[in-house]
Amino acid sequence: MRTKLPLSRANIAYAHDIFMAAVSLPLSLWLRMGLSIESVPLDFIVQSTALFAIIATTVFLPMGLYKGIWRYASMNDLIQITKAVTLAVLAFALILFVISRAEYLPRSLPIINWFVLMALLGGPRFIYRLFKDRHLELVADNNEKPGIPVLLMGAGDEAETFIRAIRRQPGAAYRIIGVLDAKGGRVGRHIHDVPVLGTPDQLEMIMRRLGADRPQRMIVTKSDFNPTLMKKLLNLAEAHGMTMARLPGLTAFQTGVGDEIEVTPVAVEDLLGRPQAVLDRPAMRSLVAGRRVLITGAGGTIGGELSRQIAALGPAEIGLVDSAEFNLYSIDLEVAELAPDIARQPHLADIRSTQAMSAVFTALKPELVFHAAALKHVPIVEDHVAEGVQTNITGSRNVADLCREHDTQIMVLISTDKAVNPTNVMGATKRIAESYCQTLDRTRSKDECRYLTVRFGNVLGSTGSVVPLFERQLAAGGPLTVTHKDITRYFMTTREAVELVLQASTLATSARTVAGGIMVLDMGEPVRILDLAEQMIRLGGKRPYEDIDISIVGLRPGEKLYEELFHNAENLTPTDNAAIQLAAPRVANHEMLIRAIDEICTAARENKNETCRILLSKMVPEYRPGETAAKRLTTQ
Repeated sequence: MRTKLPLSRANIAYAHDIFMAAVSLPLSLWLRMGLSIESVPLDFIVQSTALFAIIATTVFLPMGLYKGIWRYASMNDLIQITKAVTLAVLAFALILFVISRAEYLPRSLPIINWFVLMALLGGPRFIYRLFKDRHLELVADNNEKPGIPVLLMGAGDEAETFIRAIRRQPGAAYRIIGVLDAKGGRVGRHIHDVPVLGTPDQLEMIMRRLGADRPQRMIVTKSDFNPTLMKKLLNLAEAHGMTMARLPGLTAFQTGVGDEIEVTPVAVEDLLGRPQAVLDRPAMRSLVAGRRVLITGAGGTIGGELSRQIAALGPAEIGLVDSAEFNLYSIDLEVAELAPDIARQPHLADIRSTQAMSAVFTALKPELVFHAAALKHVPIVEDHVAEGVQTNITGSRNVADLCREHDTQIMVLISTDKAVNPTNVMGATKRIAESYCQTLDRTRSKDECRYLTVRFGNVLGSTGSVVPLFERQLAAGGPLTVTHKDITRYFMTTREAVELVLQASTLATSARTVAGGIMVLDMGEPVRILDLAEQMIRLGGKRPYEDIDISIVGLRPGEKLYEELFHNAENLTPTDNAAIQLAAPRVANHEMLIRAIDEICTAARENKNETCRILLSKMVPEYRPGETAAKRLTTQ
């Protein structure tokens, strides 16, 4: 297949290189022989030059010399030039030796020609780049509108890339005053003439030294700063009147000359994050690849992320179940775009309907089921007990029973830390769903469905969670509302939670996994919600209690002061993954549990809210309905 040149500028560069190749041979000969060159017949020089030009024509194009842009000439381009020149010179020497035994030509000519041609090809490229860079810097220096003065945090490769990109932007939005180095090893040095001024601990001295040229914004250049340092930087930035942002992805630096480089806000995840858990991705792919997978609640936060990640693992077919039409439409469209080759079955169905879910199982015959559908908003479920029971208990039982009936291999129940010592209806109903799946797993025969429960805390950014609430309140000018000054919660990003759910699912067949056990994800340290509110205000460039107020509004019905991941009676054992622990089950009598579930589900169908609440307290002894917030504070 003939290699085509993509652009007219590439054609010009190609012609330039062939011309330089033709020039390089007589020039090299003259450098070697001086005036003695007259002893070489002119026709021999012309023929040799033509031969070398033809060889260059044949070699240069396939070597990929014209995929690069002179404006961005780099070491990779120099490597490609080196390969092409070496091949051309060797081919010329070999052919000339075969034709004429290299008569008239000194043996050192190929070596000299190599150096000359390297200079003639590489020199113009790098001179052009230096000229363009300097030209853009002069344009930027002469621009009437000065950029925002900024201070970079981090003196590594990312900072160098950003500084270089800014230098190429006429009228760039930012003017880099200096750089901070977290470890201090590069203090006193320069990155493209931008000084490394000191460490974060020296910021006050640095700001005094800068005087009137103080930066207005701190831009974090690295993505792997730990949350403790990020919180410290946020406090320092606020103390010195700076807002805080972070660098965009590297693709943002590939903009054209007329495009403006934008930084991105520091996200709350940067302050709460933890080191990435070690994942066995081959095991995750082995679990999903080639299997039929069903996801309930696919339109929700967790269900949607499950759908996306599972689609990327190559299932044979993916079934999406949701009772909300628009949510189902949205996730089905997204999965279709992400994995167009994977068969899909979107089902608008309510897990509370045995008939509807039976039709779903009959159509898909799922081998893996991830049950994420649930009612989860504590205050709403607290006022609609029967609805909570029908979805979280009846619906979960329907899915679990159908898994056994249709020979599903593994069912994964997505649970919550609110199921531990529950103080609300939502937590109590999820605890009963856990218990039912545990008893099914403990009473199964060898070839029947394996039931696995995965329990974790709050997911950042999920619908109804505190972070989107704070964002709306910030946009409205405040105040931010916190229910208690000491209330804490566990947090995890949606992506991380789902990755660990899939990782935990791979452990379902492990010999170390106890029947009926609950996989509990490592949520890190609990976060004080008041601290979170203050940090989000600072991230918005405001001052807590001055620009934006925070109101303490009191605990809501059923709300706990702090959440727990384990019950005292659940013995913990490690798993093959340090980010996942196994909680041994609290044993429940299967037959008694079925009778109790039948009774409460009947009451729920009849919309007997108070009866359901009483039955919940009998089934989950830790749940004490009617207990006041003040009483909960004294018992927690």
